[in-house]
Amino acid sequence: MHIGLIVGIGPAATDYYYRYLISAFARAGRDLTLTMAHADTRTLLRNQSEGNVEAQVEIYRQLTGRLHRCGVEQVAVTSIAGHFCIDAFKEISPVPVIDLLDVVRREVKRRGFRKVGLLGTRVVMETRFYGVLEGVEVVPPAGNLLEVHEAYVSLASAGIATPEHREVFIQAGRTLTGANGCESILLAGTDLALVFRKGDNPGFDVFDCAEAHAAAIANVAMNGSERPGEK
Repeated sequence: MHIGLIVGIGPAATDYYYRYLISAFARAGRDLTLTMAHADTRTLLRNQSEGNVEAQVEIYRQLTGRLHRCGVEQVAVTSIAGHFCIDAFKEISPVPVIDLLDVVRREVKRRGFRKVGLLGTRVVMETRFYGVLEGVEVVPPAGNLLEVHEAYVSLASAGIATPEHREVFIQAGRTLTGANGCESILLAGTDLALVFRKGDNPGFDVFDCAEAHAAAIANVAMNGSERPGEK
């Protein structure tokens, strides 16, 4: 299946998804058919903070129109912040949307989490992952939520995680899993792979939302379903 990605929000997330799909298809011995369209990080973050759903959906509509004309059959947005308007976008998208929020909701339920911490942008944290995790207590950082947001925007825009960025997120995760008793930390920003790298041990359990989404995209591209073994 020909997959389309709306990318650029931010650059590290684009690289993460692209490398994940290349690796997944190489392991499967399959050819990847992929087309990407670039969106702008600062425009997205401004529209998210202002709640300007209409403006961001129009951007997605135009980009997906281009992808559709290239033959794309399904599309995904490589940004959790960018999912603030995903329901409205799904209603007008010319092709089906592989929705990260749906993917994460199913996986959190499958893992049996009852209480999770949350790291990402301000809106994602304040809305407790857009309120989609029914039956799960979702805990944002207390006291330093704005600091976490600013650190995330900084690393997402630059595509680089500094030691200062890492310190902010690691300390927030330790507090959420320690004093707050969270079972796991949802990495609710697709650029957080810059901080929580594969194989590293931050001292607490993490659930990488971007990895779950990328895996679902790979499954759609290979067999038409977001989950292995389903058609």
